[in-house]
Amino acid sequence: MLAIILSIIVISLSGVMMPGPMFAVAVAKSYRSPWAGTKMSLGHAVIEVPIILLIYYGFARFFQHNAVQIVLSLIGGAVIILLGINMFRARKEVAQGGKDLKYGAFTAGIVMTAINPFIYLWWAAVGAMLVMKITAYSGAWLPVMIVVHWLCDLVWLTFVSVLIYRTKGLWGLKLQEWIFAVCSLLLVGFGVWYLISGIQKF
Repeated sequence: MLAIILSIIVISLSGVMMPGPMFAVAVAKSYRSPWAGTKMSLGHAVIEVPIILLIYYGFARFFQHNAVQIVLSLIGGAVIILLGINMFRARKEVAQGGKDLKYGAFTAGIVMTAINPFIYLWWAAVGAMLVMKITAYSGAWLPVMIVVHWLCDLVWLTFVSVLIYRTKGLWGLKLQEWIFAVCSLLLVGFGVWYLISGIQKF
């Protein structure tokens, strides 16, 4: 049993700790609340749990279909670029505490998961292997896998939020503004990457 849980944790962390749009937004949202990461992980679960269930019921090949990957990459890339541009424009006001980003942490978790094409690809490949391996013992292990995987998301994003929120007072406003600029540029960069990936699949 312990070996099974450890395998879930190790494989899950390969996706959870990978830098991406979710991490960039978590950094930005953590200036307002140490629980931004916690809320984002809850929003993330709203999309990810149904994906896991779809994989379990045999939809892994659907997400591997070329046309599906093109649509996910193009739409997701475009939306992420727009979010990155909006974050860049608001960087001064947010860093100075004048306003927050337009979307809340929970909503950000939902959106960043839904529009990230590599979430679906990860579950269609690595995640599908994990689901098959775990449920080979018993279908009853699926809820355990979902909870353990989500806890990895929860712990990592909460750690990021608490760390940033507790240490932000040590940073000058100019540095905070630069961090927001970097996060926004990361979003734009990932968005462009997703767009290019989609175009290359034509």
